[in-house]
Amino acid sequence: MTDPKAIQPSELDQLPDRDPEETAEWQASLDAVTKAAGPHRAAYLMRRTLERAEGAGIALPKLLETDYVNSIPTADEPAVDGDEALEQRITAWNRWNAAAMVTRGSKHGVGGHIATFASAAWLYETGFNHFFKGKEGDGSGDQLYIQGHASPGIYARAFLDGRLGEEQLDNFRREAGGNGLPSYPHPRRLPWLWEFPTVSMGLGPISAIYQARFNRYLTSRGIKDLTNSHVWAFLGDGEMDEPESTTALTLASREGLDNLTFVINCNLQRLDGPVRANFKIVQELEAQFRGAGWNVVKSLWGTAWDELFQLDTDGALVRRLREVPDAQVQTYQTRDAAYIREDFFGKDPQLAEMAKLLSDDKILECFHYSRGGHESRKVYAAYRAALAHKGAPTVILAQTVKGHTLGTGFASKNANHQMKKLSVDEFKDMRDLLGLPIKDSDFVDGVVPYGHPGADSPEVRYLQERRAALGGPAPARRVHPVAPLPAPAEKAFTSFDKGSGSQNVATTMAFVRLVKDLVRDKETGKRWVPIVPDEARTFGMESLFPSLGIYSPKGQTYEPVDRDQLMYYKEAENGQILNEGITEAGSMADFIAASTSYATHGETMIPFYIFYSMFGWQRTADQMWQLGDQLGRGFLVGATAGRTTLTGEGLQHADGHSPAIAATNPASLTYDPAFAYEVAAIVKDGLRRMYGEAAPGEDPNVFYYLTVYNEPMPQPAKPSAAGVDEGIVKGLYRFNTAESAGLAPAANAPRIQLLGSGTAIHWALKAQKLLAEEWGVSADVWSATSWTELRRDAMEADAALLRGEERIPYVRQALQGAEGPVLAVSDYMRQVPDQIAQWVEQDWSSLGADGFGLSDTREAARRHFGVDAESIVVAALAQLAGRGEVKATAVKEARERYGL
Repeated sequence: MTDPKAIQPSELDQLPDRDPEETAEWQASLDAVTKAAGPHRAAYLMRRTLERAEGAGIALPKLLETDYVNSIPTADEPAVDGDEALEQRITAWNRWNAAAMVTRGSKHGVGGHIATFASAAWLYETGFNHFFKGKEGDGSGDQLYIQGHASPGIYARAFLDGRLGEEQLDNFRREAGGNGLPSYPHPRRLPWLWEFPTVSMGLGPISAIYQARFNRYLTSRGIKDLTNSHVWAFLGDGEMDEPESTTALTLASREGLDNLTFVINCNLQRLDGPVRANFKIVQELEAQFRGAGWNVVKSLWGTAWDELFQLDTDGALVRRLREVPDAQVQTYQTRDAAYIREDFFGKDPQLAEMAKLLSDDKILECFHYSRGGHESRKVYAAYRAALAHKGAPTVILAQTVKGHTLGTGFASKNANHQMKKLSVDEFKDMRDLLGLPIKDSDFVDGVVPYGHPGADSPEVRYLQERRAALGGPAPARRVHPVAPLPAPAEKAFTSFDKGSGSQNVATTMAFVRLVKDLVRDKETGKRWVPIVPDEARTFGMESLFPSLGIYSPKGQTYEPVDRDQLMYYKEAENGQILNEGITEAGSMADFIAASTSYATHGETMIPFYIFYSMFGWQRTADQMWQLGDQLGRGFLVGATAGRTTLTGEGLQHADGHSPAIAATNPASLTYDPAFAYEVAAIVKDGLRRMYGEAAPGEDPNVFYYLTVYNEPMPQPAKPSAAGVDEGIVKGLYRFNTAESAGLAPAANAPRIQLLGSGTAIHWALKAQKLLAEEWGVSADVWSATSWTELRRDAMEADAALLRGEERIPYVRQALQGAEGPVLAVSDYMRQVPDQIAQWVEQDWSSLGADGFGLSDTREAARRHFGVDAESIVVAALAQLAGRGEVKATAVKEARERYGL
């Protein structure tokens, strides 16, 4: 068998050489120039020669492309290490059951996709039989990013090896009964099978890149040796149009991620038609990946084409293949031999002569069926070449036919992505094509049967033996039992309880200081993964550079310009910080890989990702849903939060809505802390719930979203009243009363409750003073650390009531007996505090920063949005006036006094 390390893919081997002596002379000339004048001169001459050829109209591949042929010549293909006949039968059963499952489900109207797996079956089967390492062997196994629309084929294989039964297949896309299968790969819905949710197109590719990179990170830091783990990402050629699909290609090549392989199923079709109707998507992708520094392996044509290439003595066939657009290739798939003779071969006299030597059956075999992605030998060779290549990631461009083996009604039809079922007659044709022992009588009442050769059949034994040799079932998700992480020393959290005295401290800085203390913890410090998208200095994190180091596989090959400074820029091979440059999408992919390491690798990591809050939920919310789907754990920190706190930056940086978006994600625990001690209490609770001992009924598979501010303010001491810690975590506690604030109210003075979150509590405290001193109104101030958690608790109480259980929402308990109306204020749109309005028994009103942001000072912005202290006073007086507790004229007087 050919040594895979010796495979040197070269499309030139597919082309005829009519004058080897002349070729040798050209090569000798190049060698002579290289020896005499050096490689740069040789490269210069080659480039100028190629430019001259292009200018003369000579048809040559572009510099980043090769001809439209296989990278690995047939003669260099290694023999498949296995029983190809058995693998053929296994694949046939899986094709059948995938189609049957979707067709049977169509009677319920739940949909499904048939054509994608039909095109990609051998891409998966070859990997499962020979390459994909499972999790029951040494290490973590391989990580598989399965193309979402191919999920029926994966379920069919799990059925064949006994991991799923017929009842579960019949409940495809019907999960409400508790024994169903999710439409697509989804760890939260089927956590023993799926590791990675991939159907949101574009997220699989970028996640796979950063997963491969995170594997290297864990190895370099000595957390776990993952040198034997490989990341495989299965993608569609249409999916590669998504920006996330290609945004991190250069990262993968720059860091030499040869533990990563992309397998792109080039069936030339997207959801509604051809991917590149007038062009060639394979050539485009090849140029893109080569330009980004990847190793490219093309597997385009099956063995039936070997005879045609041998007849191509002058390269006419290769030239014709290069010029035919994809949509026409798709048309050939659906037309007869006469059409192909005329349209493909008839365009060139030499090809017309070649066609005379070919039978109609041979032409149809080549153009209808024979593709590199449909033959185990071709796919096997490509996978072996990918694993043998070192120093760069590999992309395999495998050409297939969408709807392959499903019959002429499916193959290459523009509508096949929306076609959800086959007729009985189409199934019988498919049965005959695949050679399956299914009788006509097995179709009872027109229902297509599932097929299974038997638990002790040669097919099943072979499948299970191959998987056992490779380390167990795949795909599979395993959460290995690990001891809860010990709680860090209490001192790290209590250091904020005394406040900051006369020093102004932003909550962003409080969070960074807390993390600095936590990463020093002897037990858990190494588990922290700080992630930042090139804004570390904005958030005051540069002090972490020299102590933790910034991860780089090359270490630091230069002398940093600030080497003589205390907080110099330090990169290291074992660096702890992931400083990603200007890429929120890449940073989120980092976070997802780190936050799920407890399952992927059995290693608990504690990631925190700090970012401009405006560029989180607004820009990368799809990945935050992916994070929740993948059961990730960690801390997302939206810094420079709020619509009015980021002075001068204006509309595109002003976040007035991230808590509203975050509230839509069930896995996100969203907090808007006002004070440093609140930040500490929330992080402490997060470490307990996600990494320590979760309380009964608590789901540890959540992540915390904290908004923190860059506005330096005095940090007060933590109130000594009972229940403060509980209130911080649950979302609301009373910070002070008019009396405890030293604002002695008159007897029977009107009273109002001011609820503030985040930086808004400082305006509420100023308003509390103005109300007392200028209007004779007593106000109590409450810190609402989480409007969203208050709402969720209240909704759970409502659900309990429907079950006949009596539960009082926490927000109602907290405010019970509080006198007067409630006025809530935040630096976000009013929708954020209004989440809890229906569960507040007191009269409710709110203020918020609705609308677009603007550039100005903080004070001017707050006056513009009507959320500053004076605006709060006017709103409070208006609320009290409506209840008849202050004179109506007070409202007009206040507006005029404050210039509103």
